[in-house]
Amino acid sequence: MGVYVKIFNSNIRTPIIIGVFLVFILLLLPSGSCKFRTIARIEETRELMGTYVSITVFSDEETGTEAIDAAFERMEEIVDIASIYDEDSEASILNKNGYLENPSPEFLELINDSIDYYNISGGCFDITVQPLLDLWSGGLWQESEEVQAEKISEVLDFIGSDMIEVNESRIEFITDGMSITLNAIAKGYAVDEAIKVIRDYGIRQALVNAGGDLYTMGTKTGGEKWVVELEDPDDTENTITAFTVADRAVTTSGGYHRYYDLEKEVHHIIDPRTGYSANSCISVTIITDSCMEADALATSVFVMGPVDGMALVESREDIEALIIDSDRKISKSSGLLEYID
Repeated sequence: MGVYVKIFNSNIRTPIIIGVFLVFILLLLPSGSCKFRTIARIEETRELMGTYVSITVFSDEETGTEAIDAAFERMEEIVDIASIYDEDSEASILNKNGYLENPSPEFLELINDSIDYYNISGGCFDITVQPLLDLWSGGLWQESEEVQAEKISEVLDFIGSDMIEVNESRIEFITDGMSITLNAIAKGYAVDEAIKVIRDYGIRQALVNAGGDLYTMGTKTGGEKWVVELEDPDDTENTITAFTVADRAVTTSGGYHRYYDLEKEVHHIIDPRTGYSANSCISVTIITDSCMEADALATSVFVMGPVDGMALVESREDIEALIIDSDRKISKSSGLLEYID
């Protein structure tokens, strides 16, 4: 559930321009004749997973174009598995039938990792939250507080990833009425998979940005780290800070871009323990070495709140966070300054 993150060249303040202007480097190919290949910045943006996904690589044109196409194809494969908006996906079949036979390795990994984050977060990260999302998107916000409480109480019986039984050949809900959404983890997983594909093409400088869930491979041409600016939730034309990163994932979760109600009081990040929108934070940014983990932890910390959320971050290795709470207080993890100039 990442939100829009502006990405800038450290010298040229132009949004979404990653790296330097088109730089040409002549590399001598391993051949007996004087053949050269031109290394350029190649970028493509496509609409995918309900957002815009941009992939940038530094490579020769042929290899770079093939790598980008293959990376998008891999991301589309993940969507075909995990999207609940595709009736033929494994996620949709599980939701429809209450069980899934012979899950793919990717879907099995997503489910098992989701259950791990459910346990790590004390139930704050929960893929079985979909029945609650259906309530709110279906107009629950228009009902009285009494009706809201009654309907939420009924649905909470179906919430809990500890009610998913998993083995290598079958995934099953242990009670009727359950359904899942992988929106808070699948996008990060897809970014990681795209990076693997690009790396297999021998490319070592790249960035995949899926609507604010992003991974930076290597550095920019010239050895400079990538610069990621975090927008101000109260004024999205301005930024709060900038992170300089290389070989790191950066994901931000925030409730201020998607609301169910016109008064903007009910946003899409639901606390599965209560059934209502999580309201202790307005923005959480996670930096780590896996975009899937950054994606899941950003949601986890957002729901847990600034105190418990930061405690979780500090308890885990190689993870940093910036949290903006509902009072606009900014908290930074102990190692975050490594990524801030």
